Amino acid sequence: MTKSARNGPYFCGIDAAMDVVAGKWKSLILWELHDHGTRRFAELRRALPGVSEKMLIQHLREMEEDGLVHREVYREVPPKVEYSLTEHGVSLNAALAPLGEWGTERIQRIGAEKVHP
Repeated sequence: MTKSARNGPYFCGIDAAMDVVAGKWKSLILWELHDHGTRRFAELRRALPGVSEKMLIQHLREMEEDGLVHREVYREVPPKVEYSLTEHGVSLNAALAPLGEWGTERIQRIGAEKVHP
């Protein structure tokens, strides 16, 4: 079992879950990896307009520490690194699905634009 750098104390399960997904890009990274499977860093960056390289690196490192993302480094020239969801990441993504549905309903209710169709 992976030991997280963030390890409480927590008041409840929601507190512990929010600690893992805190940050604007983490849930979007989860969805991107869920929808498209294994992705290279540049593919993730292109898929998430507005994320800086520094922030994407930081979030991916934290997600790897939390056991949500697997990072595979291929020792070749040029170096190749791929990211994929772990079982733990897949289960978190499934837990976030109802929240995504709620958000889609909210977008419709308030008449907001969706960035991606």
